Amino acid sequence: MLVVISPAKKLDWDEKPVDMTAPVFETEAQSLARTARNLSLADLKSLMHLSDDLAKLNRDRFKAFSDTPGPGDLRPAALAFAGDTYQGLEAGSLDADEMRFADDHLRILSGLYGVLKPRDGIQAYRLEMGSRLKTRRGKTLYDYWGDRIADQLKAEAQALGTDTLVNCASQEYFGAVPPKALGLRIVTPQFMEDKHGGPKIVSFYAKRARGSMARFIIQRRLTDPAGIVDFDLGGYAYRPEMSEPDRPVFVRPAEA
Repeated sequence: MLVVISPAKKLDWDEKPVDMTAPVFETEAQSLARTARNLSLADLKSLMHLSDDLAKLNRDRFKAFSDTPGPGDLRPAALAFAGDTYQGLEAGSLDADEMRFADDHLRILSGLYGVLKPRDGIQAYRLEMGSRLKTRRGKTLYDYWGDRIADQLKAEAQALGTDTLVNCASQEYFGAVPPKALGLRIVTPQFMEDKHGGPKIVSFYAKRARGSMARFIIQRRLTDPAGIVDFDLGGYAYRPEMSEPDRPVFVRPAEA
């Protein structure tokens, strides 16, 4: 099965001694970067609701974005992203065999790059999938990507011989994967905190748990979605009475 996660706004740009691969949609990413490069600072700030400092940082990133990047311009995607999901994934601590499994089974959805493998080399950027960036394909990045991301994931699933995708991405990013075009069984785990009044989804913890689920699948070499019900990282436990076949629910005691 394939597993998808979201990228992160925060980056860790320290050099990593990892052999990198090339993103499948690198040409499309370069085209989007050129479009973003032509935005004014005010437009870029408005597009992604950024502070002045962050708008300047990302304007400079798009200006520096190269059509022919050298190795020093790139970092492996799974190690470059540093948000909550990636604290759960802990890609830097995966061993060589685990990383090879991740290369085949883990994909990162991206507003700029579309679909990324863990070791795909990316340039520094920030461009959320929900951004209303106008291109020749439409008014949003959803318009820009259309069915391309879904078609790519479907092709990769077929190459693996699987009909199942485990969705550990956010709604914003998985919204770029039309289910009809994908044509796969979609299993979407839910992670909750057992608070007073009943279990609740807490975004911060749920993001980290999605990364932990991806790690669990990688380390267990899971190819059957039935195996994810054994997920217990971070104190979570499967709650069958709250679950549906394609919506397994995991609950843990709320942190004090």
